[in-house]
Amino acid sequence: MTETLQRWHSPAPAAPAAAGLTTTRGAALYIGALLGPGLLLLPGLAAAEAGPASVLAWAGLLVLSGLFAVVFGSLGRGFPSAGGVIGYVRAGLGERASAIAGWSFLAGVIAGAPVVCLIGAGYVTELTGGGRLARALIGTVLLLAVMALAAGGLRASATAQLLLVGLLLGVVIVAVAGSAGHSHTANWTPFAPHGWQAVGHAASTLMLSFVGWEAVAPLTTRFTDPARQLPRVIGSALAVTSVLYLGLAVATISVLGAGAGISAPLAALLRDAAGPAGTVAAAVAAVVLTLGAVNAYVTGAAEMTGELTRSGNARPPAAPATRPAPGLLAAVAGSGLALISLYGLGLASPAVLVAIPTTLFLVVYLGCMTSAVRVLRGPARLAAVPAAVIVAVVLGYCGWALLAPLAVVVAVCSARPLAAAVRATREGHESR
Repeated sequence: MTETLQRWHSPAPAAPAAAGLTTTRGAALYIGALLGPGLLLLPGLAAAEAGPASVLAWAGLLVLSGLFAVVFGSLGRGFPSAGGVIGYVRAGLGERASAIAGWSFLAGVIAGAPVVCLIGAGYVTELTGGGRLARALIGTVLLLAVMALAAGGLRASATAQLLLVGLLLGVVIVAVAGSAGHSHTANWTPFAPHGWQAVGHAASTLMLSFVGWEAVAPLTTRFTDPARQLPRVIGSALAVTSVLYLGLAVATISVLGAGAGISAPLAALLRDAAGPAGTVAAAVAAVVLTLGAVNAYVTGAAEMTGELTRSGNARPPAAPATRPAPGLLAAVAGSGLALISLYGLGLASPAVLVAIPTTLFLVVYLGCMTSAVRVLRGPARLAAVPAAVIVAVVLGYCGWALLAPLAVVVAVCSARPLAAAVRATREGHESR
């Protein structure tokens, strides 16, 4: 997911026109868009919510991910200059719905930053010791460090993001393979200790790991032979992520059992795989991934803010700013510190904080899938119909977190008439 957040509507540098995008490079970018630091925490949260039955949520979401791949691939070919999710939703549902989708995505990006910082902080405290307050303090330090780097104009390149994804892949592979000898079949019973409804709640938590297909959709126009290359690229991305996700889910349950819900489940697996050195490696990797991912969050938020500001008016697109605006940095830092404080004071758990960006992203995907049903034809439309239904069902398990996208809807619907009135008044004065 880090690639998603770095360049939400243009996930990779443009390939040279003569050479095009190779199948290998394309597959790497697709995989990079789907993976992120959420894997350091989400498998444990899902296992804590649904027990061994959480693997059903993983399996179901992998099927949904395949549907997303088909739909967004078609949207990328059909609307190559549509501006990402804003353009995809606008194509089928109009300007207001596209604004809701865009601001929901932006809000999800901003709300996700402190979650990633707390994930990284959990791995540090797993190494150094310390409780909730220590984790919140370290999370705050990580967030402020990234704000300072962003204020200085640091922008992670696509190559750097792929290196981070490679680091994550290596850590997960070592953890899964190395801890296999510590698995226990008894950890798989009872299979659904919290009832079958818990599988739906686990799916809503895990959805954050499946955001990314919308970011790589514009890549479809950069392949030299899309008809031949795209199926291979999508198939490779689905195969790699499926093996990785399911392998980590199975290892988390088999090795950790009832203790899977800890703040650093991957560190526990690495400790079983490599001893104390595994905990150190997990902490270092978590901090590196946190800094890279949150930098991508801030960069993506800056670019999306510019797109939303330009959306719906006649101004030409401006060149991307070399550094985020101070107001945006203040907003990210303020909201992030508020959410981290809620955790530090014991008023919000990691699962609660994860629910906020996840629900916002689900709303975006629901808008994209619904729009796709109206504007696409053939197999892509057939994939969009069940995808929209599944996303709507998963949204139904988000509970109180639905208040976040509701707030976005109210804000957009209230602001647009006000903006139109202000614009009309200004134009009236200018005409006199």
